[in-house]
Amino acid sequence: MKIYNSISEFTPVPNALVTIGTFDGVHFGHQQIIERLKQNAQLVNGELVVLTFFPHPRMVLFPDDHGLQLLNTLEEKKTLLQKAGVNHLIIHPFSKEFSRLSSTEFVRDVLVNQIGVKKLVIGYDHHFGRNREGSINELTELAPLYNFEVEQLPEQDVHDVAVSSTKIRTALLDGQVHVANAFLGYSYSLTGIVVEGHKLGKQLGFPTANLRIPEDYKLIPANGVYAVKVQVHDDNASGLTQKPSLMGALNIGTRPTFDNGNRSIEVYILDFNEDLYGKSISVYFVERLRPELKFTDKKSLIDQMHIDVEKTREIFKVRFRS
Repeated sequence: MKIYNSISEFTPVPNALVTIGTFDGVHFGHQQIIERLKQNAQLVNGELVVLTFFPHPRMVLFPDDHGLQLLNTLEEKKTLLQKAGVNHLIIHPFSKEFSRLSSTEFVRDVLVNQIGVKKLVIGYDHHFGRNREGSINELTELAPLYNFEVEQLPEQDVHDVAVSSTKIRTALLDGQVHVANAFLGYSYSLTGIVVEGHKLGKQLGFPTANLRIPEDYKLIPANGVYAVKVQVHDDNASGLTQKPSLMGALNIGTRPTFDNGNRSIEVYILDFNEDLYGKSISVYFVERLRPELKFTDKKSLIDQMHIDVEKTREIFKVRFRS
């Protein structure tokens, strides 16, 4: 996949099959749009072009009040789109000036003149241009004038529920990671750097890796304890390599039994005792074990942690049997 950091870097390709959007989550619905593009590409020997934006438009238009939590970091989005089979990814810097383009200007100047669109596939209820004034109706009118086709896909359903990034965010904020994962089509994850914490886990016999997420816009699921897969990344001369997935019991919360401190993300990696300080790790959410609780004493907390670890082992034994 070729990546372009603005529309101006892109040179039109023959038979460009295009879709546009923020693609937060690259969820099941987004994946169906890309699959449709791939089907069309096979018929006309075309290439898949995705136009997305960074920062997210709401971050630019409402910098002090966007309240936005995103499902993907930019790097995660790149990886997911590459896995989906996209040939060209244009990440255009979103700005207030860009937001003032009318829908007609966007189609003519961006999609037609700069990208060379031959067919545009969009999702249900897609809007674009200044004040989101453009819709499928306008695209249908403009397409024959500029010699391209347009197709709108219906809402995509999983278990009879229409999929959207908003519904996935709501599920994660409610701790329903199984619902979010079904909508996404993959396991929701967090990637961060292991930093020094309060070492409370070590004192309790469960040493944890304290995870710092560099991107403050990345959505953190609801407080609680989760069974997770853990991936440890090593930076070396050959690039980013990954060790096999490990089992983990992850806690998100404020340590109410001790100090109700700042919210933290800590993972106890089962059957693992290497030093991880300064390393990058990813955690992939499998199932929520319980909400965060306040215990009356250390012994009660330790007893519960033993239960959490055994539940994690059982979940992995059932779900990931070899």
